[in-house]
Amino acid sequence: MTPVLLVLAWGNPSRGDDALGPLFAERLQASLGHREDVEILVDHQLQIEHALDLVDRQRVLFVDASQSATGPFEVTALQARRDDSFTTHALSPHALLQVHRQVHLGEAPDCTLLAIRGERFELGEAPGAAALDHLEAALDWAQAWLGEPERKGTA
Repeated sequence: MTPVLLVLAWGNPSRGDDALGPLFAERLQASLGHREDVEILVDHQLQIEHALDLVDRQRVLFVDASQSATGPFEVTALQARRDDSFTTHALSPHALLQVHRQVHLGEAPDCTLLAIRGERFELGEAPGAAALDHLEAALDWAQAWLGEPERKGTA
């Protein structure tokens, strides 16, 4: 059976604060232990194939580092739409939801973007101290998000 909650994190661990997505996934998995209702996936970038990972989910949390997010993080509800990434190798979360809509002829599950503030994205750098503080705050928020009651299919 497919877990109803999906956490899909991405980023490049070799590029400083861009490691926030993969670090988030690693630390969240360690804190959750084994929960049958949650699946955590990590990749370098979102790709068209990830549309299949949305099937049979109730909620999806997308997690990435962001230079434009206000610290420590921003949370945004996602809607399907085409954007400039729609024809490239890597997709934005919005474009991925649009692919899901087109392939499955229906709406994606409730999707949320957790953008963790990062500042240093240089190749070969470690994540900065401020980014790691932002990561901890984002993990605290995610624990509450995962604890919310299921919204779809409930009265």
